[in-house]
Amino acid sequence: MLTSISPLGERARHNRWSITVSSYVASSVAAAAGIGLLLGLIGSVAGASLAERAVMLAVLAVAAAAADGLGAQAPGPRRQVDEDWLNRYRGWAYGAGFGAQLGAGVATIVTTATIWLYLAAALVSGAWWLGAAVGAAFGLARSLPLMGAGRVRSFSQLQQRHATLVRVAPLARRVTTSFAAAAAVTLVAVAIAASTAGSS
Repeated sequence: MLTSISPLGERARHNRWSITVSSYVASSVAAAAGIGLLLGLIGSVAGASLAERAVMLAVLAVAAAAADGLGAQAPGPRRQVDEDWLNRYRGWAYGAGFGAQLGAGVATIVTTATIWLYLAAALVSGAWWLGAAVGAAFGLARSLPLMGAGRVRSFSQLQQRHATLVRVAPLARRVTTSFAAAAAVTLVAVAIAASTAGSS
């Protein structure tokens, strides 16, 4: 679907790519930040210590890395965004609609277990503003593939971009798995440091 939203595709639909993408990015960031804010607020009520939160997140990071590393299907819905919107609505409208759904992370097919990790990170952040920041960062990162289509000006370039995305997909999975593993190690170190500081 994202390969359909390019300067070439938007021009064919008589829309401006910059408006569609701006709408998509803003909506993606807002949706993810809103979810993160809510989860951070819920997490702040729990009153867990820094060490406890770090351990919880480390366990989830290990689980996410293991699931992705073994190629397990991440739990989540099996739906995609409605591609009919591309011909039914204006660019800003489907940009906002697609951005909100994909920015939420779990409203469409969940391709990696690390998406659940962002939700967990927002929850255990212990503050609404930290949860919102985690969500906003995720929503922005979720927009990067679409923003990268800005140079597509011909059908051959569009095909080339699609082929590149397919080719780098396995690498992207390995990177997210490595990120989750590195996060787990870092969080364990934080938990140990927090426990040591608390006991001294």
